[in-house]
Amino acid sequence: MTATRMSILISDDQRDIREALRLLLKAEGIGCAVVDGPAAALDAVRKQRFDAALIDLNYTRDTTSGAEGLELLRELKKLDADLPVVVMTAWGTIDVAVEAMRLGAGDFIEKPWDNTRLLSVLGNQLALARARRSERKLAAENALLRADADEDFIAASASMRALLATLQRVAPSDANVLILGENGTGKGVVARKLHEASKRAAASFVKVNMGGIPESVFEAEMFGHVRGAFTDAKSDRIGRFELADGGTLFLDEIANIPPAQQPKLLRVLEDGELERVGSSRTLKVDVRLVSATNADLAADVARGAFRKDLMFRLNTVELHLPPLRERDEDIPLLAQSFLARFAARYQRDDLRFAPSALRALKGYAWPGNVRELSHIIERAALMADTNVLDEDALNLKPPAPHDISGAAALAASESLSVEEAEERMVRQALERTGGNIQRAASLLGLSRPSLYRRLQKYGIEQPGA
Repeated sequence: MTATRMSILISDDQRDIREALRLLLKAEGIGCAVVDGPAAALDAVRKQRFDAALIDLNYTRDTTSGAEGLELLRELKKLDADLPVVVMTAWGTIDVAVEAMRLGAGDFIEKPWDNTRLLSVLGNQLALARARRSERKLAAENALLRADADEDFIAASASMRALLATLQRVAPSDANVLILGENGTGKGVVARKLHEASKRAAASFVKVNMGGIPESVFEAEMFGHVRGAFTDAKSDRIGRFELADGGTLFLDEIANIPPAQQPKLLRVLEDGELERVGSSRTLKVDVRLVSATNADLAADVARGAFRKDLMFRLNTVELHLPPLRERDEDIPLLAQSFLARFAARYQRDDLRFAPSALRALKGYAWPGNVRELSHIIERAALMADTNVLDEDALNLKPPAPHDISGAAALAASESLSVEEAEERMVRQALERTGGNIQRAASLLGLSRPSLYRRLQKYGIEQPGA
């Protein structure tokens, strides 16, 4: 039985029994925590995660019913439903064994035990527990929205070659990385490339959109919860940090983390420890953190919306992803790559670009960056009447005067930062709509929550506040 980093809880009222078991398992390279009764056993499980528990069924002198051990088994399963428990007694009966198995015991051993059988039983229970945990983790990973492994990564332009060189230097380390860039520039693609070039490439890459997690469930999503922690907690749930243990956790839109939750994230980054919601047991995780944002974190820190110490933890290394309008050489290469992908998807293998289309692509401002380019090529591949895509087939249109997606183009044309252009557009939209949030959001092409976040970001007083 292999025993890498294993820890077994032994609960028995007799010191010689505890010591004999401890020495037996120590010889197998298995660590143990030994306690003398149910209260101490429960306290230990509240504080530490064990790989299995070996518990006696009788503790009080002259009792042989097994009731104390069965009650301990019930309470252990409430604390950790996945904990493999093997029960043992010198007074075993079939009825007690059956009841212990019904309550969740994995197996039953009579005293005096046979060492070989005891080690075999423990080994089987540990293997089954690992398989169940692995299955649940895989299912949870598959349920998450994760980055597309087939996304295009083209770096022919000088700015992208410089970024790629930095990425290759940084990736093999475990340094936290902050990726900065406008919406749609491909920050998620770069995060995945960091993971694939790291020493953690064989482990999980878990992506979390921080802008999509309501504050009320932030801790449960990030750190997990135990059964009964709140009304809808019908079973234990693995949090995103645990899912990424040993791998990479990608926190997209990191600037959107609520201020009240920032200290909790900071604590995990500082010491690698967390507690699931509803549990006081501390778990250790080993995660390489990659974050991304289109916001100016330094400005957010200056106005008190983002913790300075958290920003320092996030940006051990910063990668600045250039907007597509600054990557002229990459535009036709990306377009050809997208066309090949979507032509295959829609069974239009004969599609190609006319010279006018390529000229139009290079002359467009691309306020939505690579994401917008992908959408335009997909639409053209799907809707084209002929196999040659010309300028008209691309249907490139400038954004509406007040559409927030045009902030990048406005910034480029008037020598503003994207944030300054966005703020100007938000203020103008509020003026045009008389402060009506719903109408202003529609004018800007935003949802109401997105507009409220920008009001907070730019310190714009809410109408009627």
